Amino acid sequence: MEQRQAQEEARTEARETKERIVAEAERVAEETTHWKSGGERMRQLMDEWKAAPRTDRATEQALWRRMSSARNAFSKRRKAYFANLDSERENIRALKEKIVSEAEAICDSTDWGRTAGRYRDLMDEWRSAGRADRASEDQLWARFKGAQDVFFQAREAAFSERRAELQVNADAKEALLAEAQRLLPVSDPRDARQQLRDLKQRWDDAGEVPRESRDRLEGEFRRIEDEVRNSEDKEWRRSGPAHAESMVAKLQASVQRLQDDLEKAKATGDTGKIRAAEKALDNGQSLLSAAERQMGQMR
Repeated sequence: MEQRQAQEEARTEARETKERIVAEAERVAEETTHWKSGGERMRQLMDEWKAAPRTDRATEQALWRRMSSARNAFSKRRKAYFANLDSERENIRALKEKIVSEAEAICDSTDWGRTAGRYRDLMDEWRSAGRADRASEDQLWARFKGAQDVFFQAREAAFSERRAELQVNADAKEALLAEAQRLLPVSDPRDARQQLRDLKQRWDDAGEVPRESRDRLEGEFRRIEDEVRNSEDKEWRRSGPAHAESMVAKLQASVQRLQDDLEKAKATGDTGKIRAAEKALDNGQSLLSAAERQMGQMR
């Protein structure tokens, strides 16, 4: 009697142990998404099952069917997850292949602003695409970065060359500015105006300068122009109407000569000579207009 009771208690304990094992296996099979730790736990539960004592035959078989079903369900879910992951990674790889192909296609572009903007967009697309498999990711990234490096290194070389050109122009204008500053204070307004006219032509021919130098250089040159112009105005007021009329006549003759020079330049078709003649004529007409206004004020 006691032996039978002990056997029954042992079977009950075995059943409870295996029911606990099966219940946890079913939970792992249904809920876990941490596949490595989940697989490890399934193996531990299987070891616990094997080590646990057996219960009655019917119960043992029923519990084993549940245990086996849980293991199979976990394996199927894990296999489906990785199959889907492989599919996603292949889609990502194909998308990044397109991104890299475009990056390589535009790496020789010299449309610096627009192409740099497109590289920024492609970088955003790369980041938002997700990750492909490790090998493809590393290979594609090396190609993408290589294409970027080709473009941005070429752009930097072009910008460096341009900065050097602009600095040469700035140095030339610094020298012209120093030459113009020697006209001050103005002792002979007419001579100063003549020299300044030549300096202005050379100043314009010197070309563009770096942005950080432009305002200072242009502002200082305009200040000198204003001082020369003011000295001329003072001289006009001192010299009287007769001198003003004489000056207007001379400037009219000068403007006529400059107009003739422009026509000759146009006949040659030389754009450089035409541009220089047009600037000279503009300056002459500006002086003539100023002289005519001054003469009108004196009457």
